[in-house]
Amino acid sequence: MEELEIDERSSVPIWLQLRNRLIYLISSGYYKPDDRLPTVRELAIALKINYNTVNKVYLSLIHDGYIVSHRGRGTFVNDIAKPRNDSQDSPADSVIDLMIDRCLEIGVPLDDIANQVMKRVSRYRDAQADAIEGDAQ
Repeated sequence: MEELEIDERSSVPIWLQLRNRLIYLISSGYYKPDDRLPTVRELAIALKINYNTVNKVYLSLIHDGYIVSHRGRGTFVNDIAKPRNDSQDSPADSVIDLMIDRCLEIGVPLDDIANQVMKRVSRYRDAQADAIEGDAQ
């Protein structure tokens, strides 16, 4: 799978390299609508990367509308082959979307996710302020 090479020396995370490369291959027409993509397992083995990394990429691409998954049949390039919205999500948006998806998978209600994130941000800010205060002393 030469078209899906990963640069292990890059500072860009492997999952983001793979995601960006797949988006490019879909957008450029290398992969056409309804083309079947390798399974998560096949791609993980071929690229010698973790299964969960490939799964994370596929979930992200499904969420953004680039690909669709049909249980028992496989994963295919979506007919639209473009994101659901006109603006390009930032890498942070993709990470946040994955976090929301995972929380929903374990049964956390959407409103609770927002509250928990705000608590964590507040705790993080407090820890940073304490660290700065400690350095000043």
